[in-house]
Amino acid sequence: MSDASSAKPGVIKRMNPRRRQGYVMFAIIFPFLVLVFLFNYLPLYGWLYALFDYRPPFKLFDTPYVGFKWFYNIIETDVKRRQILQVLTNTFVMSGLSIATSWLPMLFAIALNEVIHRKFKRVVQTFTTIPYFISWVLVYSLAFSLFSNTGMVNILLIKLGVITKPIMFLQMGNTTWLTMWAWNTWKGLGWSAIIYIAAIASIDQELYEAAYVDGAKRFRVIWHITIPGLLSTYVVLLLINIANFLNNGVEMYYVFQNSFNKEYIQVLDLYVYNFGFSAGGYSGATAVSVLKSIVSVVLLFTVNRLAKSLRGEPII
Repeated sequence: MSDASSAKPGVIKRMNPRRRQGYVMFAIIFPFLVLVFLFNYLPLYGWLYALFDYRPPFKLFDTPYVGFKWFYNIIETDVKRRQILQVLTNTFVMSGLSIATSWLPMLFAIALNEVIHRKFKRVVQTFTTIPYFISWVLVYSLAFSLFSNTGMVNILLIKLGVITKPIMFLQMGNTTWLTMWAWNTWKGLGWSAIIYIAAIASIDQELYEAAYVDGAKRFRVIWHITIPGLLSTYVVLLLINIANFLNNGVEMYYVFQNSFNKEYIQVLDLYVYNFGFSAGGYSGATAVSVLKSIVSVVLLFTVNRLAKSLRGEPII
């Protein structure tokens, strides 16, 4: 006889606790799924603009359908090919510098952890974290006050007799890559170190005690205990940064760009912005953005396989 027929009338079966817990967890994450859909997947409808010759203020489907014309247009002439090649070079160099120096926050966290004086440690951590919350507009205002032709650095150098005329720090195109990397590092170093500080706190303190009992010095303890304890965190963050290789952002490059350094500062995101809003090429900018998204997805799955081979488990 089946369980349903053998059940006594009026007796309500209790839900399996694991299933009930699953429903509760789904109810908790459901609002976040809705937000992800609204802000990450629904905007993909805008990719249709790459298939039309869109001109505002007309509606999208009132404009001519051109298929993949704008995708071919990106590399149609030698001038456009050289331009997109320069943009890709800027993007790869900027992202490459960030990835090559991604160990700096870990090193800073280790150095900060070795500071014995607690108040000094908190002051340093606070002052190095604050720049992350300053907008890039204010950062450029600071840079302009310091390094413009009439800025404090040029005035000081002239008064000391080091130079006879102002140095155009903000207009030097050949040093743009390094200066943008320096500003980006200054702004995010303290904030990026927070996760490593938390990871250091999670390392078993008995390992440190055993090392000091055995007579190990500070640098030996850092090399054999602290750094190995942080490597798994570093690898995960590194793989995520590699997956976002083409995502440099717009704000910092937009405020620092000028007619002198535009050739070297224009990364892919800024190129899309300038192409779409300055030149009015909405459809062409959308086509570039679509290609960027596709390449980013390919990089994400490549990095996911790399993470599985290195860590034994994938990121996604």
